[in-house]
Amino acid sequence: MATEAHRQLSGRVRARGIRAAGLAIIILSAGAALLPIEKGVSSDVMGAMLVAAGLIEIIAAALRRQVRQLATAAGVVTALAGVLFLVNPETRFFPTVLPIVGWLVLRCLILGYASTLSRGSVRRWTAFSAGMDLLLAALLITGLSITTIVVSLFGPTQPLIAGFSWILAASFVVNGLMLLEVASCESEGASDAG
Repeated sequence: MATEAHRQLSGRVRARGIRAAGLAIIILSAGAALLPIEKGVSSDVMGAMLVAAGLIEIIAAALRRQVRQLATAAGVVTALAGVLFLVNPETRFFPTVLPIVGWLVLRCLILGYASTLSRGSVRRWTAFSAGMDLLLAALLITGLSITTIVVSLFGPTQPLIAGFSWILAASFVVNGLMLLEVASCESEGASDAG
């Protein structure tokens, strides 16, 4: 009886931790979307955001019951992409989109595989997150302007909002929403155990 109560409590604590991680990633996405692009964004800022997101993902992964190692790998890839920008601060923006494309493709592959091992709504959200990263990588590869997409969706916007930071924002927000769904399933699992 005591172990069931402990298991239920730890499931609730796990769910709260994952939910907090999801919200933190969504807050980072808002920060990425609001970066002042017209003044130039240093690679340090983008690197720090990626490192922070990666560390948050790693913490959330440690709390997960399913696909823990793959979720950790996705967080490590994100943090490493951030470190790459921190150690290569040679421009005010990005000299090449290759590191971001690489980050997005690696995350897509990791999350795509994780989605095959997940169940229910977590499977859908993990696949959606992988798909979003693949779409963003394809947009960068083809050279399609993110500004064009933003203007198409939201109408004319200030130049400070429309830019490369939308790539990070889009990836972060979908990842945050996926973590919120994982938290919801963890919470349901804790309730079902009781």
